[in-house]
Amino acid sequence: MARTRVYCDRVGVVYGRGGGAVQALSDVSLRIDEGEFVSLVGPSGCGKTTLLRTLAGFVTPRTGSLGPEGASARSVGLVPQDHSLFPWMTVVGNAAFALEMQGVGRDEREDAARRILRRFGLAGRENAYPHQLSAGMRQRVAVARAFLSGASLLLMDEPFGALDALTRHKLQQELMEEWSARRPAVLFVTHDVEEAILLGSRVLVMSSEPGVIVAQIEVPFEHPRPLDLALTSRFVALKREIYDMLGLAAGREQLAVPLR
Repeated sequence: MARTRVYCDRVGVVYGRGGGAVQALSDVSLRIDEGEFVSLVGPSGCGKTTLLRTLAGFVTPRTGSLGPEGASARSVGLVPQDHSLFPWMTVVGNAAFALEMQGVGRDEREDAARRILRRFGLAGRENAYPHQLSAGMRQRVAVARAFLSGASLLLMDEPFGALDALTRHKLQQELMEEWSARRPAVLFVTHDVEEAILLGSRVLVMSSEPGVIVAQIEVPFEHPRPLDLALTSRFVALKREIYDMLGLAAGREQLAVPLR
């Protein structure tokens, strides 16, 4: 059996105290195994980012438990929506930053960064600075940096959400090529149900106020998944099922969901 890379069991997160307290997450349970790619969808404000930050160790839950590595960010790579590149560093410096923090020598880390940057279509841009790149290129660097860190768990918070459709599809393909080569566990947050199905082996559906996982759906398609898969009747039926689940979530009809 695959090793469990991260789990949370009945996790609750509350911001603030007293009358101003806000329950961000309530009884959230999930498990992600080694090498698994899991998508997470839900309405805006439902707590998806809070869940990622909790799994990364940046937010301490009020209730429930995390494990075996969810309580520490040391083996976790977080890819935020806004890329968070260092503006004073070149592309290769940003991509190699985690290796620098791990004490890897300059030549070795930059060679490794250049290899992965080529895979993400950034050959020739290694010495550019973030402000000289398009939004899509900056996201490529952020994703490359996360993979290059060697993290066993990658938490990706809508990394392609602000991109146009063509750029997003290209980055999805590049992401899946790199994931297939390295196979870290991934939790990928997206608002795009089609993207969730194309990338994930499972799709988790989250409700809001407070955030809770109300459904998880197995995706029956093998990787790699061509884009025209989205035109097939099976794909459309699965997409409709997830939209139905999102409707239940919006209506606050909560379902009991086990860890897996």
